[in-house]
Amino acid sequence: MRIGELSRRTGVSVPTIKFYVREGLLPAGELTSPNQASYGETHVRRLRLIRALLDVGGLSVAGIRDVIEAVDDRERPVHKVLGTAAIRLVPRYEREPGAGIEKARERVAELVAARGWRVHSGGGAAEALATALATLEEIGHGSFAEYLEVYADAAENVARADLEYVAHHVAREELVESTVVGTVLGDAVFSALRRLAHVDASDRAFGEKK
Repeated sequence: MRIGELSRRTGVSVPTIKFYVREGLLPAGELTSPNQASYGETHVRRLRLIRALLDVGGLSVAGIRDVIEAVDDRERPVHKVLGTAAIRLVPRYEREPGAGIEKARERVAELVAARGWRVHSGGGAAEALATALATLEEIGHGSFAEYLEVYADAAENVARADLEYVAHHVAREELVESTVVGTVLGDAVFSALRRLAHVDASDRAFGEKK
């Protein structure tokens, strides 16, 4: 197919497609003449992956390039490919660490060790958790950490559900797409379910008795 048809099928404008090619996110089409190139289904799939990472995952062009390189590296284990995609989806808080950040980091490291999680306690996700715990302490809600184990139990259950979904896919690009779906859209689903459960729990605890 020509670039115009590729644009129509994916909803991505021709100038944007050319930009992705220049940035190394999308492989160039096969030249059929000096001014014409042919594109195939692999380009359709890659464009959809790029848009998912950009629009749903919120990744930068540089972040997407890292994920694409991981996908294309056939020597890289699937676990590493998933890790590259997932780490780019971890929120990064733009704030100066408060006085309690080191204590919060120790709390996170203890949690990771106690649960036997095979993760780096100093990684991006751990730092995001430590920042959240430190902030809770700063605003007078440090006791929230007493419920950390309950949240960790829920997180493990959700993570297993995410990976069960991912396990149904075998292609490397499908695995990355599934990570985006499971992490980003899965977060949205879990957040909505949490809100629904909040309303129910609040009504049962504080609402009028029926």
